[in-house]
Parts: sequence; structure tokens; C-alpha cells
Amino acid sequence: LTTNTAVGLKIDSTGAVTKPLQPAFMARQAEDVAAISNVANNATGVTIPFSNEVFDQNADYNNSTYTFTAPVTGRYQFNFNLLMTSVTSDATYVRGRLVTSNRNYDLDIIDPVGATRWTFRGSVLADMDANDTAIVDIGQYEGTAQMDSNTATSTFSGYLVA
Repeated sequence: LTTNTAVGLKIDSTGAVTKPLQPAFMARQAEDVAAISNVANNATGVTIPFSNEVFDQNADYNNSTYTFTAPVTGRYQFNFNLLMTSVTSDATYVRGRLVTSNRNYDLDIIDPVGATRWTFRGSVLADMDANDTAIVDIGQYEGTAQMDSNTATSTFSGYLVA
């Protein structure tokens, strides 16, 4: 099936169905971009700089603002994996969050006693309208402002489900 000469739905000879125009992306923190360091201790969310696109199937992810913009209204599956280092044990809490235009999803909240490294993982099915946006941020409440992000393993991905 095509639309405006672009293939929108393809069934190949094996019966596999692909949708080349379906919004889908995956981004990671680039090694050559300054990672987040010394996250403030006032619970303010700091946007994670996922600047290296692994793929961006419909050009809906902006790798300079680290923002996904929904091209159509629908349900979107988002996933993130964020390794933080130098986590301070004197913080009251640290949280990883998916922030969308419609609502925020606090997906991993920890009491960091005894932790110096922590992987924040989150997954959510979010309702989005056309032109709504999504980012991942990290926040720390109280304690020493020393937490850093690790660029080697942190990822953010999403795709249109329905």
C-alpha cells in the first residue's frame, strides 16, 4: 500500500508485514557530548541529552533538543534506560521520569542509601495528541549535588502502537 508514492505498508514474499512510515526511534547519549554532571539537589528535572540517534524511522525525534514529537494522535510506547553514577547517599530521593505534554510519569524513584551507581529504567504506554512531546529527565531532592549520567549505556526509545 502506498500513499503519495511512499510505501506505507508492505507485505513481502515471506508474509512479513512492515510499516516503513510508522514513527519509531531510538537514541543514546553520544560519547562526544558532555554528559550531565552534578545534578542539582532541588528536585528540578534535568533533561537527559540523548543526542545520538540509532534510528529515527519517521524523523520525529529531535537530537538537539532530545525531544520526540508525536506526528499523529495515538498511543505511544516509550522506554528508557539511564545509568547514573556518583549517586549520593544523603539525597532524600532520586527519580527518573518521562515527561509528556499530557502528563509526567515518575517511573523509577529510589532512596539512594548505599547506592553509588543506579540504573533507572522505565516503560510506559502514553496517550499523545499530534504535536505532543516527550523527553526523559532526572531529578534529585536534597543531598550533595554530585550525580552524573553515564553515556555508554543510556537509551531512550519509542514507537506508535495504535
